[in-house]
Amino acid sequence: MKRVILIVIDSMGIGAMPDCAEYNDAPECNTLRNVCEFNNGLNLPNMEKMGLGNIQNFKGVAPAAAPIAKYGTMAPKSKGKDTTTGHWELAGAVLDKPFSTFPNGFPAELIDKFITETGCGGVLANKPASGTAVIEEFNDEHHLTKFPIVYTSADSVFQIAVDTDLIPLETLYRWCEIARCLVDDYNVSRVIARPYKVIDGKPTRISKDRRDYSMPPPHTLLNELNSTYGIGKIEDIFTGSGVTRAVHTGSNREGLELTLDAVKSAKEKLIFTNLVDTDMLFGHRNDAAGYGRAIEEVDSYLGKIMAAMTQDDLLIITADHGCDPTTAGTDHTREYVPLLIYGDGTGDLGLLHGFDNVAKIIRRHMSART
Repeated sequence: MKRVILIVIDSMGIGAMPDCAEYNDAPECNTLRNVCEFNNGLNLPNMEKMGLGNIQNFKGVAPAAAPIAKYGTMAPKSKGKDTTTGHWELAGAVLDKPFSTFPNGFPAELIDKFITETGCGGVLANKPASGTAVIEEFNDEHHLTKFPIVYTSADSVFQIAVDTDLIPLETLYRWCEIARCLVDDYNVSRVIARPYKVIDGKPTRISKDRRDYSMPPPHTLLNELNSTYGIGKIEDIFTGSGVTRAVHTGSNREGLELTLDAVKSAKEKLIFTNLVDTDMLFGHRNDAAGYGRAIEEVDSYLGKIMAAMTQDDLLIITADHGCDPTTAGTDHTREYVPLLIYGDGTGDLGLLHGFDNVAKIIRRHMSART
């Protein structure tokens, strides 16, 4: 059976788009190159063999004399620089209109509706903020009032953080479901549940219990295949549409282990994995050292994944946007992304216009004669 393993290394962009200034990004943004430089080179032997170093000059990643895969660069067609837009375009859906953002916080009428319909009593923050910083800033007040911490970013997100030792996780999820219905009229991409606990005196987010409530996607490749195993936050990004089996993960390592197991045994046509630690734990926290370690961890699994593949399998490695931890700010960055394809010959693909090229490649693979 023909299968595709699609691994998205969340936010591993490779250079600012020409329109980056429209998104308040610096032209110096280049997530992977700058992370490599910060770490005085990264050890990525598997991606190096695939041709990653043939795309650009990434410190520590040499150009391969005889790459074992196809390699290239993709530019987004859709407007935006967020997870939903990037993943939907990878699956073939291009957005002409960007999702709404809220640089001054959410409008009063939306917040009032949220308070009324949830019965939460009030909200804290209501501003763009770093997730780790905002829960530290408002944790004491949250414990005094039991009001949820509501915040956004440069992306189209309505985020709700609570200490689940104070507010049950089930209540947080219910509040997010209510918010999802309310924000549809405001063209908001995602509502995100951000549970945390105070551990050793420090508010700490609990990644495994995070949930994303996305706007329902248009028809995508996942609906055509109707045979997708989603690993990580794939089920949330596509609201389950076309996802026939799914598992949420608490770390990249868990996602990589599940992906390796799936390559050995899964019957689905598409194994679709999102590895979020690069973005959530390191990009948004300006932690270039941690970002580098995360990429090296991903690479350490690729040799095992390739060895477990059959001759009818195709492995695609890419990203959905950037989040350069070496530049000012903590938001996503509007960037090109790398494309590595193992199992379909070799060669330089050059610059491809549109992340939707991934959907076209998958369709071609599925329809090709063996």
